[in-house]
Amino acid sequence: MNETTPTDSVVVDCDRCLVRSPSACGDCVVTFLLGAPPAGIELDVDELAALGALADAGCVPPLRLVTPIAGPETQAV
Repeated sequence: MNETTPTDSVVVDCDRCLVRSPSACGDCVVTFLLGAPPAGIELDVDELAALGALADAGCVPPLRLVTPIAGPETQAV
């Protein structure tokens, strides 16, 4: 999962996920709860914490989202 600060929210956009594949998506909380990758959902810090607690307890799989990090080498010129 991406590292966040307490004021961050995360937009889960499965189309931008770098590890999107049947094996990764099949073991991701988004697919587990929603049945299919959404066009994009926003999770706030409380929702991320709740999903993390459920995953840590083994109730749901973790969020497998991996997104590109914007930096000088990835910005358009």
